[in-house]
Amino acid sequence: MEKEETLNLIRAAQCGDAAASEKLITCNSPLIKSVIRRYKNKGVEYDDLYQLGCVGFIKAVKNFSTAYDVRFSTYAVPMIAGEVKRFLRDDGPIKVSRGTKSTAIRISRFVEQYRHDNGDAPTIDTIANEFGIEPQEAVFIMDSCKYPVSIYDNNDDNSRALIEKLQTEETEEEKLDKMMLKKIIGELDPRDKKIIMLRYFADKTQSEVARVLCVSQVQISRLENKILEKIRSEYGDLT
Repeated sequence: MEKEETLNLIRAAQCGDAAASEKLITCNSPLIKSVIRRYKNKGVEYDDLYQLGCVGFIKAVKNFSTAYDVRFSTYAVPMIAGEVKRFLRDDGPIKVSRGTKSTAIRISRFVEQYRHDNGDAPTIDTIANEFGIEPQEAVFIMDSCKYPVSIYDNNDDNSRALIEKLQTEETEEEKLDKMMLKKIIGELDPRDKKIIMLRYFADKTQSEVARVLCVSQVQISRLENKILEKIRSEYGDLT
């Protein structure tokens, strides 16, 4: 489908044209399927995944604007993925084994003791070495069991989130996450965007960001937590 035809159909769909919406879904079905296939074998039927993908696609149609200066397909992909990931996070039948839960509890105790002894949280590699598991497995256990010490938390103004210290080979899903992250950051207001860019892309501490913005470190910590909480509530963790 040509770009101009796509844009015309999007405009019509945004005005309530059901036929235009249906044609957009039909013509973009390969795109939707290419995204949802990465979530197969997660305990959700393929047809249900496709329906979720369509819901995300329609949301992309509804919210798309030519002001984004991106191809519609580029905008739609993270919306489709986000809809599926929200379902898997909130409603999906994801089962966690007793062994995984038991390990998560032991990790929790280890982290608390490590913090007490060292004044900071351990890195993913430290946790993995302590329990004789791969770093990726440590991340999975901590995340799948809603581990109380989030791998996305910052413990103080000089520490980095644990997930930042874990280097892994980029997967297709991670590429989708990057696209989604770009979209999310683009929608932040200028102040919030600057905080996130300085903290997570310029690797600045909260104290350094506070000096740039002429506010206190406590204010930056509060603002950062508020921004991240909003992102997680709308899009879920990008794991």
